Amino acid sequence: MSCNSIITIGRQYGSGGREIGEKLAKALEIPFYDNELLDRAAKDSGLAQELFENHDEKPTNSFLYSLVMDTYTMGYSAAALSGMPINHKVFLAQFNAIKKIADEGPCVMVGRCADYALEEYPNCIKIFIYGDKKARIQRIMKRRDLSEAKAKEAISKTDKQRASYYNYYTNKRWGEIGSYDLCIDSGMLGIDGTASLIVDYVRQTEMHRK
Repeated sequence: MSCNSIITIGRQYGSGGREIGEKLAKALEIPFYDNELLDRAAKDSGLAQELFENHDEKPTNSFLYSLVMDTYTMGYSAAALSGMPINHKVFLAQFNAIKKIADEGPCVMVGRCADYALEEYPNCIKIFIYGDKKARIQRIMKRRDLSEAKAKEAISKTDKQRASYYNYYTNKRWGEIGSYDLCIDSGMLGIDGTASLIVDYVRQTEMHRK
C-alpha cells in the first residue's frame, strides 16, 4: 500500500523527532526533509544557505513579519523582493519551498511551521512529538556529550525558540494538542515504537480518507 500523505512533525528538543521522522519516511518509502528544507529553500531562492541556518526556527521582529505576510498574501514572489530585508526573503523562500516540496508528492517534513504552511492540503497529517524532560536531558547529554546542566539549558533554549517561532508565524500554539492531528510521548514507546504508531495512524487515516 503506497502512502499518499504529507506528514509534518513538530517536536520538543531531545524527543527524537528527527530520528522518528527518518524511520517513518523509510517505512512509508517517501522522502524525508529536515535541514533538507533549508537546502531546498536556498537552492530555489538563490540565497546563501548560511542565511537559512542563521534564521532557522528563530522568531523575527513583529513589524518585519507583518510586512512579509502582507507581501506574501498580495502575491509577490521572493524574486520580486530584492529591496526588502533579509528576514523577508528567508521566510518567503522557506515557505515557498515547503509548498513546492508538498506539491511534488508524499513526504515527511520536520519543523519550520510546515503544518501551518500546508494547512489547506487535505492530505497533510500533523504530528507533534514530546517527551519527559528527564529522558530528553539524557538523550541530549549522550548525543552532544554535554553535562546535565548544559543539556537542560540547551533543551530550554531550543524549545523556547521553537515555540516563539511557531506561535509567531502561525495562528496556533506550539505543542498544544488542538494544533495537531496526533501528539505522542516518544518516551513511552521509544523511537521505533513511536515511528510504528505513526505508520499505523497514517495507514488508518488514509483508509478513512478514501
